[in-house]
Amino acid sequence: MGTIFFLILFPLVVAFVLLVVKADAARGAIVKFAAIVIAAASIYLAVQYFRTGDQYFDFHNEAVNYIMMVIEALLAIYIIITGIRHKKYLASVFAIIQTPLLIWFELTKGHHIEVVSNMYIDRLSVIMVLIIGIIGTLICVYALGYMKDFQHHHAGEKDRRPWFFFVMFLFLAAMFGLVTSNNLIWMYFFWEITSLSSFFLIGYTKTKEATNNAFRALIMNLLGGLGFAVGILILGFVYNTLELSTMIAYGTMYSGIMAIPAAFLAFAGITKAAQMPFNSWLLGAMVAPTPTSALLHSSTMVKAGVFLIIKLAPCLGMGNFAGLMVMTVGGVTFLLASFAAISQSNGKKVLAYSTVANLGLIVACGGVGTAGAVWAGIMLIIFHAITKSLLFLCVGTAEHNIGSRDIEDMDGLFGRMPRLAAFMMIGISAMFLAPFGMLIAKWASMTAFADSGNILLVGVICFGSAATAFYWTKWLGKMSAIVANTENIQQNVHKEEWFVQGTLVVLTIAAVLAFPIISSGMLVPYLEGVFGGLSSMALSADNMIIMCIMVAVVLLLIVFFFGRTKKKIVPIYLAGANEGDNLRFHGSMDKPVTMSLRNWHMERYFGERKMNIIGCTVSAVVIIAGLGLMIGSLVTIVTGGAM
Repeated sequence: MGTIFFLILFPLVVAFVLLVVKADAARGAIVKFAAIVIAAASIYLAVQYFRTGDQYFDFHNEAVNYIMMVIEALLAIYIIITGIRHKKYLASVFAIIQTPLLIWFELTKGHHIEVVSNMYIDRLSVIMVLIIGIIGTLICVYALGYMKDFQHHHAGEKDRRPWFFFVMFLFLAAMFGLVTSNNLIWMYFFWEITSLSSFFLIGYTKTKEATNNAFRALIMNLLGGLGFAVGILILGFVYNTLELSTMIAYGTMYSGIMAIPAAFLAFAGITKAAQMPFNSWLLGAMVAPTPTSALLHSSTMVKAGVFLIIKLAPCLGMGNFAGLMVMTVGGVTFLLASFAAISQSNGKKVLAYSTVANLGLIVACGGVGTAGAVWAGIMLIIFHAITKSLLFLCVGTAEHNIGSRDIEDMDGLFGRMPRLAAFMMIGISAMFLAPFGMLIAKWASMTAFADSGNILLVGVICFGSAATAFYWTKWLGKMSAIVANTENIQQNVHKEEWFVQGTLVVLTIAAVLAFPIISSGMLVPYLEGVFGGLSSMALSADNMIIMCIMVAVVLLLIVFFFGRTKKKIVPIYLAGANEGDNLRFHGSMDKPVTMSLRNWHMERYFGERKMNIIGCTVSAVVIIAGLGLMIGSLVTIVTGGAM
């Protein structure tokens, strides 16, 4: 338990230290030291609880509850004032509704509900702690060099990097608290801190666009927070519990009994995970510096949403409306966001839509609620966190050095920045090609959907995955293009950026090699604890064989190609006689033609506006119908009980 508290409190202390440190050298030393300590503590916690499995801690302390309550009130006051000052009144309205409502509940009914265990750790929490502690801190180290360049490009503006790093480490502390809180009121507290932190990070530049997008993210997450608060109230008044473990236990034993509060908590997860119709907040976060995008889209913010939905999986499933709502929203989001990514040439937007799509697939796995689907969903979380972090950081480095994040401008990147190009190709390959883990995780999710009898979801994953292969292949083609007369400029990249990207490449490959160990040592025991003996179906013999073959392929590729790279210079063929400069060829009209390498993005067919209208409309109807049915069921229960 001491390790858990250390992981929450230490980043918080570092955050306040960084707030007052102005010197680059001191900031760099503190961030690097803190990153090492946090990563080491995360690994220590994983080792500490690897064999013991689930552990619950009471930690009864009324002072902590009152401190959280006061902080919640102060945050709400800040949001109300800020919303009014910027004329974003919806943010103020949501803060006025949910915070007083929850404080009233805590002081009345909630005060008399016994919470046996406020904190806990299980194998899913361990996985999340490792993601936050390793990938999250790597992003903070990367930010040292990136934000130095960022400040250089904005030399006329005030240096607000102390505030930036303060919020980054505050974010990490809140995430550690979120994934280890068994008391849902405590989880709500950390949940709201992540929402407010994302508001600060997205609006960092304080431009009109950044401020508007920051408020969009805040409003949508406050709406999710309101759903979270309603779920807590239902649990307290109807079921007389505030513990996540109790809720899951009841949901596992009695199918559907916890569907009503689960629907509202899942709604909070849907907003945090940027599912349609709430995906616009994540796309708007693109205006923030790249470390913000990486932190929000890979290891922390959005992962909080899918973490909660995966935890709630035993209370969902095809047997109740809550599960049908979640799996439908996830499936629609996966399909339409994948299509929308085809039409994008902006690298960060491709990554953003890809993130929304992959989160949709994880949400759908949680909604199906079977052991096999949850197994696939957790594997997707792991591989997506590592690989997408790598790609976001690579695009940030490319933007600072070639002056563009457009994939159409990445011709010749192998000549200009060969190391970065190699890192990006590994990251892109890991998203959709064998032998990397995303492919087998998608295969497992499709198998789980078929086993559950949901043929529509099988179709969704087939078409969505085809779209995924299409847009990644386009980008991979640009990366592998060789353009003559390019100058190597990668010496301008900060060493912190190379270190972090190289580490993420190693983790991408290591995760594939450790795939069977992660599954048998962590996932299957977790599933057995939640679903019982049925969880053994989650990892069939066929899947294990495929996994072992993929690991063998990785090892063979390393052995076969290591040290055997040879350079061979050949004349460049340009669909006609080379004019001699390797950039023009003699065309069929007897004229020189300039070489052009451009992709067709099919905006007419898969434009983001069209995909968003369809996806957001369908998802909104499903959510309204699902929550409406849950409210109707709740009224029936309450009135029936009163009679």
